Amino acid sequence: MIRTRFATPTVCSLVALVALTAASASAQQAAPQAPAPSAVALVADAQGKPLGSVTFTKYPQGVVLHGELSGLTPGWHGIHIHENGACSPDFKAAGGHFAAAGTMHGLGSDHSHYGELPNIWANDAGKAGFEAITQRVTLGDSADGLFKTGGTALVIHAQADDYLSQPAGNSGDRVGCGVITRK
Repeated sequence: MIRTRFATPTVCSLVALVALTAASASAQQAAPQAPAPSAVALVADAQGKPLGSVTFTKYPQGVVLHGELSGLTPGWHGIHIHENGACSPDFKAAGGHFAAAGTMHGLGSDHSHYGELPNIWANDAGKAGFEAITQRVTLGDSADGLFKTGGTALVIHAQADDYLSQPAGNSGDRVGCGVITRK
């Protein structure tokens, strides 16, 4: 004679809960972790007052920038990677936009500067939190690398980039700068 015991609903619920917990823990362990940021630009104004930071993280689809800035005037601001890894009181040491010879300013061209990025928005309190992705640069030392000889810098401008005007988008004065360094 075969005896069959039927589990009570409480036992079934407990077994299901244990199975779900184990599956969830296994899925969490298997989930890919986001890469750690590989570079950072500590951005300051012309008086040396910190405005915040922008991190650069390599992903298969490109380099992701994540920024947390404050102390900006409310509204749109152009933001670009510049050709020299230096900032001076007026930020002229950063040079022009990071670009290959023969490229033009603007987001709509296949031959755009390496340093082209979308505008950022500062709220009424002067804070700008943003993420952007670029496929134009690498985190290496090649011609399109942020760590090329001489380095690169991130520059925040007073006005929005119009994405058209040559050579730099008519985005106004440089109000913030940070040298891009390996993290």
